[in-house]
Amino acid sequence: MACFTPHEGFPLPGHLLVVNTDGPETRVALIEKGLLSELYIERRRERGIVGNIYKGKVKRVLPGMQAAFVDLGVEKSAFLYVGDIRGAPEDFRALFSDSDDEGGKKKKGSAQSNEKRGSRIEDLVKEGQEVLVQVAKGPIGTKGARVTSYVSLPGRNLVFMPTVDHIGISRRISSEGERKRLRGIVDSMRPEGAGFIVRTVADGVAEKELRADMEFLIKLWNSILKKKTSSRAPALLYNDLDLLLRTVRDLFTPDVEKLILDSRSEYDRLLKFVGAFMPHFAGKIELYEGREPIFDGYGIETEIDRALERKVLLKSGGSLIVDQGEALTAIDVNTGKFVGKKSMSLEETITKTNLEACKEVADQLRLRNIGGMIIVDFIDMDKDANREKVMRAFEEALKADKAKANVTKISELGLVEMTRKRTRESLGRMLTESCPYCEGKGYVKSKTTVCAEILRRLRRDGATFRSDGIVVTCNPEIADLLVTVEQSYLDDLEKRLQRRIIIAAKKRFHIEKFELTERRDDGQRQHQPDKIPQAFVDDYKVAPKVVTALDVTNEPDDHDLQGETEADGAATLAPGAEEGA
Repeated sequence: MACFTPHEGFPLPGHLLVVNTDGPETRVALIEKGLLSELYIERRRERGIVGNIYKGKVKRVLPGMQAAFVDLGVEKSAFLYVGDIRGAPEDFRALFSDSDDEGGKKKKGSAQSNEKRGSRIEDLVKEGQEVLVQVAKGPIGTKGARVTSYVSLPGRNLVFMPTVDHIGISRRISSEGERKRLRGIVDSMRPEGAGFIVRTVADGVAEKELRADMEFLIKLWNSILKKKTSSRAPALLYNDLDLLLRTVRDLFTPDVEKLILDSRSEYDRLLKFVGAFMPHFAGKIELYEGREPIFDGYGIETEIDRALERKVLLKSGGSLIVDQGEALTAIDVNTGKFVGKKSMSLEETITKTNLEACKEVADQLRLRNIGGMIIVDFIDMDKDANREKVMRAFEEALKADKAKANVTKISELGLVEMTRKRTRESLGRMLTESCPYCEGKGYVKSKTTVCAEILRRLRRDGATFRSDGIVVTCNPEIADLLVTVEQSYLDDLEKRLQRRIIIAAKKRFHIEKFELTERRDDGQRQHQPDKIPQAFVDDYKVAPKVVTALDVTNEPDDHDLQGETEADGAATLAPGAEEGA
């Protein structure tokens, strides 16, 4: 195979799969028309469980939630909702039209579902019962995986549903003749009570290839059933393909011109897989041998960094602000630097910005894999026609997204409420973690606020100290502010309390943390408890006016990063005394 090196003058294909496997994680980037559209990441030590089939044991039944917790043998128990035990799977309803059902036939699976339709969770499963389930949604945050009793085994051209009596044809196959041909092939070979879904890539595929796909999936299901009888719950019965092979199975469509990866061993493994299941795609797979890492060579690393930023710039000068919270994600559209042309009115300027934002919002949802509840705050438009125009553009932009989305109409205030199906962690949650300094809040108290808290604490508790000296230990920046801007207040407190106040700066103290202790004759300090966050930061430089006057280097401090303590600077403020005395 020829090696593709983008910096040697080769044109960048319109649709491209770039795979980076040279490291502790596998990363797959889908590039459409020269732009990064989707990114998939799988770490070898944290491989996902979506698609896996388990023999689980019901751990707990919750009638109030109409759900049950199932032990799969993984860290967190899985969640089994009553709708995933009875009734037709919602995903299949959404993806395939009702007209694809076989009319006139009374399906065995459907009859059973109808009998169960009025049942409750406590009637369907019991604690300790063994169940065969498949992971439909992976663990997200503190939540465990979601499982379903409706198993689906995806192949290249077909999806086998052994528990659902149904034939579905992808809506994207538009030719009625082709749909009838595919239905006939599948119906002639499917087992009784089972079903198949014909995927979009099966359009025009030969009957021989479809039958081979069906035979493989049926044999796979039989092997799972055989393993089930010999395994004790909880047990893993089927492990879905890794990210590299799933990419070829699900994303390597005829629209993709090339698949390029950077590992010789994975390249050889991929060629064997493709040769067995989709040999006509083998010519599109190439090995990358460029000098720089493959994601750097295609500019993908830079795009990943941008996808983690809160602000997204639009070409016109406008911007999006993406705030991902626990309950929902808010996306705010702003005009920014875009002020329109001289001939444009304010309404036209706003409408143009909103129309540009429609495509960018849809792209960001795909790239960042943001799911759940989403609120898009478009700029207010006065005319109903413009709101409808923006709404149509937004719905059109969402069509390229494979994830199911439900969108409400735009309100008079320019708000669009929508949901997007979430099956895995978002890109931001996967690549980042909460800031240890601010504890994930995104902010810390201002220095002025912390100084005010210290002064209030001194005024409230200062009279309770038995010695004639009070030591205030705090971050150097706070100490500097206390002995300069707030010095007059300290002088007043010393007169009121009749006690000497000593400011001690400690480099590794969190900006919000401080301690009030009493100065004893033996040089020891008695700690007073406080409820300020116990995080720490890199060293700060202490202002020159904060001079060393208190030695606490011999006192152990559990909050120090290295387990050692030092007073990096202290200032003694006594009535009538000069700074540094």
